[in-house]
Amino acid sequence: MKYIYFFLMIIGCHYTALSQTTGGLRGSVKTSDGNPAAFVNVSIQGTSKGATADWQGNYEIKNVPPGNHVVVASFVGLEVKQQTVEVLAGRVTIVDFALSENTTALEEIIVSARPQLNKEEDMVAKTPLKKLENPQTYSSVSTEILKQQAITNYDDAFRNVPGISRTWEATGRDGDGAAFFALRGLESQSGLVNGLPAITNGNLDPANVQEIQVMKGPSATLFGANATAYSSYGGIINVVTKKPYFTKGGEIAYSIGSFGLSRITADVNAPLSQEDRVALRVNAAYHTEGSFQDAGFKKSLFIAPSLAYEVNDRLKFLVNTEILEEERAVAPVFFHSNRYEPLTFKTVDELDLNTNLSFTTNDLSIKNPRASIQAQMIYKISDQWTSQSVVSRGSAKSDGYYTYIWAGDEGDNIFSQSFTDVEQSRTTTNVQQNFNGDFKIGKVRNRVLIGFDYLHQEIDNRGIGYEFVRNVTPQGLVPGEEIYLTRAIVDSVLMDAGSDNNSASFAAFGAYVSDVVNITDQLIVLASLRADYFYTQGDKVTEGDAYDEFVLSPKIGVVYQIVPEKFSVFANYQTAFHNNGVSFVTDDPDGKVGYYYKPFKADHANQWEAGVKANLLRDRLFATASYYNINVFDRLYTDPVRPYNSIQGGEVESKGFEIEVTANLFQGFSLITGYSHNETLNVAGASEDFYSQPGTVPGGQGPQDQFNFWATYRLNFGKLKNLGFGVGGNYASEYRVADGVLTGVFDLPSYKVFNASIFYHPEKFRIGFNLNNVFDEEYYIGYWSVNPQKPRNFVVSFAYKF
Repeated sequence: MKYIYFFLMIIGCHYTALSQTTGGLRGSVKTSDGNPAAFVNVSIQGTSKGATADWQGNYEIKNVPPGNHVVVASFVGLEVKQQTVEVLAGRVTIVDFALSENTTALEEIIVSARPQLNKEEDMVAKTPLKKLENPQTYSSVSTEILKQQAITNYDDAFRNVPGISRTWEATGRDGDGAAFFALRGLESQSGLVNGLPAITNGNLDPANVQEIQVMKGPSATLFGANATAYSSYGGIINVVTKKPYFTKGGEIAYSIGSFGLSRITADVNAPLSQEDRVALRVNAAYHTEGSFQDAGFKKSLFIAPSLAYEVNDRLKFLVNTEILEEERAVAPVFFHSNRYEPLTFKTVDELDLNTNLSFTTNDLSIKNPRASIQAQMIYKISDQWTSQSVVSRGSAKSDGYYTYIWAGDEGDNIFSQSFTDVEQSRTTTNVQQNFNGDFKIGKVRNRVLIGFDYLHQEIDNRGIGYEFVRNVTPQGLVPGEEIYLTRAIVDSVLMDAGSDNNSASFAAFGAYVSDVVNITDQLIVLASLRADYFYTQGDKVTEGDAYDEFVLSPKIGVVYQIVPEKFSVFANYQTAFHNNGVSFVTDDPDGKVGYYYKPFKADHANQWEAGVKANLLRDRLFATASYYNINVFDRLYTDPVRPYNSIQGGEVESKGFEIEVTANLFQGFSLITGYSHNETLNVAGASEDFYSQPGTVPGGQGPQDQFNFWATYRLNFGKLKNLGFGVGGNYASEYRVADGVLTGVFDLPSYKVFNASIFYHPEKFRIGFNLNNVFDEEYYIGYWSVNPQKPRNFVVSFAYKF
């Protein structure tokens, strides 16, 4: 205690002496109408000392050297004010500022100088609505966040969104090779680009991303049922791409990092005709990367030209294209269960998986080229009505090797590894016509959407079946059975595999109508309905397997703004469906004879949700909190008597709550954070079916509890001006990836991953250093599987703006 007392005395004496040899500044900043001017920067010219005015417009700067100083009051968009004052030792000098702007003008300047948290959005509801007005919940990740976090992998952007987690990396396999996510406890994949269906069998590149929107809950009413290979009942993911503008500009950036990461990107915009309002923007990226495991690589070339032509004030054209060439060696999905026998290993520790092993080689790769084009025409019919006509076409391909690892018999440490040679292509054509109206009937405002869409997809499969190649253990090769993978060895085994040649197609015709009605200035009601007709001819070479179906999908929402533009309560009822079409089945229990095509009607999902939204602190903080309950029914599950057949009638319930806060409290500071809790269980199915047993999890539902956080601050005055820092992380609770009466349970452990950054970002360039997984946490994701994730890694990034 004597030492502590002595130490405190020294500190006290130090500060007493310091206060006697230095002075201070204190004062207030007000607008021309006498109101406080919050968040204005006050600094001492030629020094690093400064402060930011608080909510009452007050500021204080301590430990100022005596002498004459120039004190400056500034804010982006304001005229700089300055005063020369004398600071005396041991005294506080009062310096007040009066700005020429009034409170309203200042608030408009402040709002325009930072991201809009309650901005009007026209893709989520296909109608321009502010976030506070929309009864649906959605989250977004901006291109600025991608830069702050030096994100080079599209999937990593979702660590900023509550209620979603990645369960599989992109595999490149045919049909559904894109990354899988658990969204509100239900499987989902990226499905939309600019609100239009977009397919991929591999990764997406973030180079052309302006914003990623995660729309929560079943969303088929406006977007249809077939945007992805899966139903997206928990929500749907939409990518908003970068658009041309009519001034010169751009950015060249380079990133280098752990595990051989090397990435160069370019964003170049040029007006082609200033008089005719024509502009071209090109985004491109070249990416190479290795793996934290003993083998694995990824290389890709991406280019995305877009052209805008504003004919006049009423007519506009926009064309977006994306071309991606990608090749990689994919580590196999490690299934620790065969799903029919008791688990040999009940925990990650018991499994003892060697996370440094990839169980593949760079000689065995898969290619996933993708191309798309979207062309739209926007025509302003009148002051009340606008027309949007859109045509899009996309293609995606899987070409190469794919592999699984499966657990063997109970009590056995031997796992079998099988391979296939995939060759599949998919092409999608989409046509949409939307009419948006904004008018009043009496005193009641109506924002009406009337739309039609057509979606057609062709699938051509020329791959071969799976064949066993070798045995492995979680620790590596089986002693005495060492088979080292090469392309020649795998090809020789696959020579005996049967072909899987087939071609199929489907088409969906949809008509939808929506009306957002302002019954009063505070009460808003949204009502929408979709009529959808689905048709498939099944396998093109097989007669009698055509199928068609008609489905209705309604959506209803209510918003009441308790405090206009500040605080609202909302509720919604949303629906979705997924067309199953026909499946190849047999009634033979052994699956040897009698195969035929059997039609299955669509499965469905309904959601009830209620919550609150708040736009506070003069549009500096936006918060959403909601509770939801999703019921999925008419799902297909395996017939327990005839395992090569399916039964319709499975049911899953997903319920939980989410909280999300986004804030820009003062100049240079930003914050995003969220928490989600979800409970997903099978309600109806087969009593001993691994996938649908009532009372168990269906698989792929993700962790029950998740927390995300990211905050950055950039200095705005002094010698360290434009230097910034970022810190954040993610928490996920235990995650059950196997749950069955036959197998038992297997939980992936909880984890906490922290990330940090430091950057220097003046007007023309940016230098950043990002450290991910700072404490080198060993953690896993999975979808009935165990997938190890990256250890500690870094990214150094450089960017130049012009």
